[in-house]
Amino acid sequence: MNIKRFLKIRPAHWAVLFFVLAQSIALFIVSRMNPFLEENNIYVAPQGDPEIISIWPSTPPSTTTPGEVVTTTPFWTSLGPMLIYFFVVIIVMGLILYFIPMSALKRVFRVIFAVLFAWGVFIALVFWTPFAISLAVAAVAGLLWLITPRIWLHNLMMLLAMASLGAVFGRMIIPWQAMILLLVIAVYDFFAVRFGYMLWLANSMSKINTLPAFFIPRFASEWKDSLEAQSVAEMAEREPPDRDFSILGGGDIGFPVLLASSVYFAYGISSALLVAGFALGGIVAAYLIQTLVLKGKPMPALPPIAALSLIALFIVR
Repeated sequence: MNIKRFLKIRPAHWAVLFFVLAQSIALFIVSRMNPFLEENNIYVAPQGDPEIISIWPSTPPSTTTPGEVVTTTPFWTSLGPMLIYFFVVIIVMGLILYFIPMSALKRVFRVIFAVLFAWGVFIALVFWTPFAISLAVAAVAGLLWLITPRIWLHNLMMLLAMASLGAVFGRMIIPWQAMILLLVIAVYDFFAVRFGYMLWLANSMSKINTLPAFFIPRFASEWKDSLEAQSVAEMAEREPPDRDFSILGGGDIGFPVLLASSVYFAYGISSALLVAGFALGGIVAAYLIQTLVLKGKPMPALPPIAALSLIALFIVR
């Protein structure tokens, strides 16, 4: 038996595994979130009516009579500001990467990512372990990634960050807001890949070694390799068939996790599992399309994920 062939990693299999792990970790986190808040007397505003889609924040009118209860839409749960924030970040990031030298950005972006990864570890631990221990482990993990960004460590930190982000923000917004957000970003993902903006953005960020993606090597022995800036840049510049690694965008996992977490708080665990299962079918469909139709060319995964997630949400409703 050819040992090297036996150990060869199929990118689609690893993508499915990352997806399932992220959804599982997020659902474990959200199942503990409300009891944790109650036990520690921490008040967090309720998610809101799952049937009402709030586009913009609202405040009580000035003529409200004393004692009258008025439903308001908090700024952080409104769909409009979330979409504006997302596209502003994308545009600003593109301008920064275009005008500012990579050498000046490398350290800043690496510190930002290290903090984000440490926060993900902290959220994944704090609901089960003491605050001090969670904070210490998160700090060590962030520093370890900053010092030696091994492939296995980077993927683990990305996994925890995506699960934690989805769980926390899923507690704040309702499912239909998350679904519309996923659909809008799926459309953006399609056009960004179609016109090359996504590939340019990935190539630019790869030069500062802060690509927000999962790296899937061809062989198991390569998981311990280091993600140095040079190797990441070379990887991103090569055509997909010639790469030693496959790349899975963090958003392809993070946004479906956000939707499933939001569904959990609105409709319960069985509904969340149904939505997560359909979203998993979407990522499988994306790889099938890429392999059978596009013959290995770049394929945005979010459009099929969003389409099947929308079907699942209608079933849940």
